[in-house]
Amino acid sequence: MLKIGIYGASGYTGQELLKILIRHTEADVVALTSRKFKGTPISDIYPVFKGLTNKKYIDASPEDVASLCDVVFLAVPHGEAMEVAPFFLKEGKKVIDLSADYRLRDVEIYEKWYKKHTSSELIPRAVYGLPELYRKDIIGANLVANPGCYPTGAILGLAPVLKEKCIDISSIIIDSKSGMSGAGRELSIGSLFCEVNEGFKAYKICAHRHIPEIEQELGLLAGIDITVSFVPHLIPANRGILSTIYATLQKDVSASDLVDLYKKFYKDEIFVRIYDEGTYPNISSVRGSNYCDIGLALDGRTGRVVIIAAIDNLIKGAAGQAVQNMNLMCGLPEDMGLNLVSLFP
Repeated sequence: MLKIGIYGASGYTGQELLKILIRHTEADVVALTSRKFKGTPISDIYPVFKGLTNKKYIDASPEDVASLCDVVFLAVPHGEAMEVAPFFLKEGKKVIDLSADYRLRDVEIYEKWYKKHTSSELIPRAVYGLPELYRKDIIGANLVANPGCYPTGAILGLAPVLKEKCIDISSIIIDSKSGMSGAGRELSIGSLFCEVNEGFKAYKICAHRHIPEIEQELGLLAGIDITVSFVPHLIPANRGILSTIYATLQKDVSASDLVDLYKKFYKDEIFVRIYDEGTYPNISSVRGSNYCDIGLALDGRTGRVVIIAAIDNLIKGAAGQAVQNMNLMCGLPEDMGLNLVSLFP
């Protein structure tokens, strides 16, 4: 039985991790940290846990958490994970970081978009935690950088056509819409009901911090540097991301050819579902699950492919993918604890 610590467990991602791990047959969550809610039962903060667990938040040091755990999930803000990850690794713990601190391979790029990195020596050791592309590396890793939510859908959506050189890489446009849980649980004006309800807005246009992560991984797939146009939007929904991706084709292929390409590329992947020609994903079909659903269309008038990718931002975009990585790192079945049927309706 793996002893699990969730370092920074009071946000949406932390509670989503606990939801998955309390039903995981090989995981025992022994530490849930929160300075703000020290000593408070998690069921007082999240009533969904009433009758399911009596665990309380603790305000524990990295030393205290390391003494209890085999695996540590870092569910803390960007810039905080880099301060504690070195200690956990020194103590021989497996670390899955859900922040951006180890996702970017170039420290200068990280510091341009985030802040000064205080443990950049660990970046070469970190494996980017997208199992569909890096499974073999994840299996042998002690430090995994869990991907961002927007990058997960965008990268999985584009990987097959990039690997097969089907598209003009200079033409990629990624238009993503996210539910409000992606903004976190901290109070902000932009997250208030009256600000969000019946609204639909773009934000951080061509300036979102996930851009370098998307470009890094797409560039590695294509074998050449890639620059994309990326615009995120907020929609009045709790969870889910729908990414609509446009690119100009440079191969003569039909819509059925593209569907066949994607089904072949992802044929062994548990959590990627490719839709048949003429059918397309809806966030309602992935909500509460670890699936990434992908649909494809070909615009014959413009010569463009349109790729639709849907994920739950809190599951495949965060906690579920993190547990998927843990399973691989610890030699467990990849889908253990993750056989979650989407919440519909």
